[in-house]
Amino acid sequence: MPTEPALSIVIPLCNEEATLSSLFEQIAATVETNALGSFEVIFVDDGSTDGSWKKIEALKQAHPEQVVALRFRRNHGKAAALSAGIEQARGDIIFTMDADLQDEPAEIPSFLAKLDEGYDCVSGWKQLRKDPLGKTLPSRFFNAATRATSGVKIHDFNCGFKAYRAEAIHSVELYGELHRYIPVLLAAEGFTTAEIPVEHHRRTHGVSKYGWKRLFKGGLDLITVVVITRYLKRPGHFFGGFGMISGMLGFLILASLTIEKLIFGHSIGQRPLLQLGILLVILGVQLISTGLIGELINFNSKSQSQKTPRITETL
Repeated sequence: MPTEPALSIVIPLCNEEATLSSLFEQIAATVETNALGSFEVIFVDDGSTDGSWKKIEALKQAHPEQVVALRFRRNHGKAAALSAGIEQARGDIIFTMDADLQDEPAEIPSFLAKLDEGYDCVSGWKQLRKDPLGKTLPSRFFNAATRATSGVKIHDFNCGFKAYRAEAIHSVELYGELHRYIPVLLAAEGFTTAEIPVEHHRRTHGVSKYGWKRLFKGGLDLITVVVITRYLKRPGHFFGGFGMISGMLGFLILASLTIEKLIFGHSIGQRPLLQLGILLVILGVQLISTGLIGELINFNSKSQSQKTPRITETL
């Protein structure tokens, strides 16, 4: 039986044929120079249309013990590619990094040193980004919103260069754009995350797949993350909270209009405010009802998320 590697490096990619050989060589040199033990590099080809797969095949033939090659028939997105690679990873420590050579493999030992301090995840922080404004500005908005909403205080959620303990990363499920929120998902499970500054190189090959449009998708996924990490087991609080606010506003509007009608004799039948008040009350009732239905479904659910949490340590 082959020996399980100490490190697994998962690299999702799409149309990055020019960088793959150099990236593998840098990873291998770093592992050998620092005596980090055995390793595997898991390339996940996310529907490339260039010669990326042929490059990966050549690397697999040259390094059969160190290279794992996975391929999607079409592009499914980075989260799906990461999920597929992580599922195949055998190492106790799992790295993720991009294939565009903007990350520096020589910094792998720094991540391991930080993990040794007791953290479950170490995230890179690109303090000096070598990207155009169209990519860095949306990222700043995204990071600020995620910090404020999630309470996880790291600077760069977008950085793809991260290291995880296998137990931690295997506990989360990735889909959509949720790969951006892995530290938030880990925090919800009780795992800890640290951050270290990393060097960031200017892209010299290929084109970026990110921009302003990712900001809107990321915003929707941020709402998803907040709901599943805070309200998955109490949907009544989520829907009911908005329902109470809406119903209360509607009630106050209708109460003020009633006073105007009964005491001052004002006509209110044609006032838009009356329709708004009625709409808010109806919306409040619907939201509260939705929350109650969610609580009933939760109560009767037999899913794993509703079972008693798994005990990780006993004395």
